[in-house]
Amino acid sequence: METRIGLLGLFFYYFVVISAVLNIISGEVQSYWEQPFSQPYFDNSTKREVTATVGQSALLHCRVRNLGDRAVSWIRKRDLHILTVGILTYTNDQRFQSLHTEGSDEWTLRITSPQPRDSGTYECQVSTEPKISQAFRLNVVVSKAKILGNSELFIKSGSDINLTCVALQSPAPPSFIYWYKGGRVVNYSQRGGISVLTERQTKTSKLVIARAMPADSGNYTCSPSSSDSASVVVHVINGEQPAAMQHGNSSANSVLINNRSFGRFRGCCTWAGLWAAFSVGGSKNVILSLTSSWLSCWLLKSAIGLPPPGR
Repeated sequence: METRIGLLGLFFYYFVVISAVLNIISGEVQSYWEQPFSQPYFDNSTKREVTATVGQSALLHCRVRNLGDRAVSWIRKRDLHILTVGILTYTNDQRFQSLHTEGSDEWTLRITSPQPRDSGTYECQVSTEPKISQAFRLNVVVSKAKILGNSELFIKSGSDINLTCVALQSPAPPSFIYWYKGGRVVNYSQRGGISVLTERQTKTSKLVIARAMPADSGNYTCSPSSSDSASVVVHVINGEQPAAMQHGNSSANSVLINNRSFGRFRGCCTWAGLWAAFSVGGSKNVILSLTSSWLSCWLLKSAIGLPPPGR
């Protein structure tokens, strides 16, 4: 009997102790959820400034922890226009869309085909009381391709056509850079001696056509992905000609004399004008007439594509 009483007392003792411990734990758990850090807060590891090119989708990533039953909205700061609430779009401009995967902490604003006017500050806002928000800066730039050198080149037959294209103001390396002759992609199988070297990290591409022939003359276009294209007109000629010429891979000799450099002498052809042309082109590249007659001037101007005197 005494043993039973002792066991019951021991059981009652442990019951009281366990109840007390459970009450303490329950209070601590409740206290934990009432603490400030259990409220929604932003994960600051996301990129806050984004640069996008015209025509390529721009993505602003907002990450919210402990969101609970609150809503996430995207606001355009310049006019305080509500763009999205949750996954719903609240603007007539359907280029704006909120992307969210169920169960994730990320709410992404996607802007399809952004334009420079879309540059500015956007806020990711959470419907707490008071509201909390995080600002993101979007820069939309126009990426353009540039072919180094003149827009019109004269290549001596048998020399190499060497063109270098650079994608300017491109926030990321282009996924591809295509070369066109006329409206068609440069055909490697059409003839030998054509090579293209594209370096994505430096955003450059080099087109080399070895031993150029007159049939290689034409309009060459460099077209990187997400960039405006650039073109150059190439003339492959037989023999020497006082014009803008590119000799093989040498850029130092790429311009001997062209219409622009001779344009300052268009007014009339005098010995002074001929001497100025001689100074621009050099003795090896400009054949000067020994007479200042009208015929000599006409011949010289016609050779470089300028109208004859009096026109």
